[in-house]
Formats: sequence, C-alpha cells, structure tokens
Amino acid sequence: MSTRTEVATPRRSSSFVEPGAGYDSAMTAQYSTSVIDDKSVPAAEDPAFQHLIDVYVSEINKVASVWRLFDNEVLEFRPHPKSMCVRDNFKHELLSGRRFFGEFLGLSEPAAASVVPAPLTVEACVVRLADLARARLPQLARQRQTWWEAPVTFFDVERTRVWVFWRRVLHTAHHRTQLTMYLRLLDRPVPSIYGPTADHTWSGADPTTTVEAASRQQHSRKADPAV
Repeated sequence: MSTRTEVATPRRSSSFVEPGAGYDSAMTAQYSTSVIDDKSVPAAEDPAFQHLIDVYVSEINKVASVWRLFDNEVLEFRPHPKSMCVRDNFKHELLSGRRFFGEFLGLSEPAAASVVPAPLTVEACVVRLADLARARLPQLARQRQTWWEAPVTFFDVERTRVWVFWRRVLHTAHHRTQLTMYLRLLDRPVPSIYGPTADHTWSGADPTTTVEAASRQQHSRKADPAV
C-alpha cells in the first residue's frame, strides 16, 4: 500500500474532454465504457433474481467508465492526506470485491494475491475488474431462492446472501462516488452514472433539481371494474 501522504496537485489530462464535447445530446443515457456487454449477461435460472445480475453488470460498467477517466500520472492523487489515493481506491475495490464474493457469498474466486495487477495501471485495473465480474456472472445466475436467502457470516454478524450482495453494490457505489469527486478536483469530465452531469447529458434527461420536477406523478390508471 502506498505510504505517500502529500496532497497531489490537480492537473488536466491531455485527454481532457471539454464539457459536452464528444457527446451526442440526442442520445439516450449511455456509459462511456462498457466492459461487459448485454450479450455476456447470462439468464438467471430463477427469473426473480435476474435483476441482481443486470444491476451488477450495470454497476461494473459504471465503475469502468469512471476509472478510465484517470490516467497513470494521477494514480497517487488524493484530495487530503487522510484520503485514499486513486491507486489505493482501485486496489481496494478489486480486493474487497474478491472478499465479498469469495468469503461471504461463497463463490469460486482467484487467489487474493493474484487479484491486483502488477504493474498497476489504469487499464490493467479496468481489465481485471471486468474479468473478475464476468467470472462471477454464471455462478450468480445459477443460484435459486434458497441460496440467496440463506444466512451467511458477514464480518461479525449474520446476514442473508441477498443482503450481502446489495451491500456489495452499495460499497462499490460509495467508492466510485469518491472517485467522481476526485475527477472534478482534477478538472476532468464526470460521466453519467444515474443521470446527467455537467459534462454529459442527452435528449430526454430530466434531472430533479426543481420543485416542479419533484412534483410530477404518473397518471393514475383507471380502476379495474372487476376489482
């Protein structure tokens, strides 16, 4: 783990994209990086759990989109001496993912010593992230309700596997959000995650930034006469 404590100076990447540049405003929401495409997503044996597989793939693609907006020159950047640097954030995501899926959920995972790529580069980490996730998909897809709802040890408590899975998704989102703040401090574009950003929007984007937007409701369906 890096012992560097000084705060790196933000610098603009040579690949910096000006806000809005390179994006088609008529496009629907898309991720700048898709490391796992739709054709690679297996069908869950229990259809009730398909959304878990779909959400996991979506989250991995979001992470890859954020990671690829860094470059090797800023891997040591940290906004505060107590913050993780970019490199350590990447390492933590890879290693903690291996622990969640291996130790807590009981999936077949590679040896922990082989998880972090050497040398550690942005692209090597993105590739490893995708490879690890892709190998988990068929293992998750073949599980049935009894497996998902079975209690397992999670650190010092007991939780169901489906609870642990969603905690993993939230954990990943937490650290990905840290990195989007790093991107802003480095004066780099922030990609769309769950909606438009100052750098990426599209036709039909409707962020909830006004009372008017928050007041909208779907039209109520007429009651079924038979009910």
